[in-house]
Amino acid sequence: MTYNFDPDKWYDNELFLIQSRLKNGEITQDEYDEAVEILDKKLEDMWKRLVGTYQITTDNLEKTYH
Repeated sequence: MTYNFDPDKWYDNELFLIQSRLKNGEITQDEYDEAVEILDKKLEDMWKRLVGTYQITTDNLEKTYH
């Protein structure tokens, strides 16, 4: 597991690949639209899992430093 993962950078890379496939004629506009919709959902789900994961509370600080 890495703590340096950047969901926005991941999204940009994935979107670039989808856009490249459209530009090269590998997929249709409808397939592109569907792929982007799926990608958007994956990013949204990813952020939901990451939000609040690494919170430091005052209780934790008191136990650690006292």
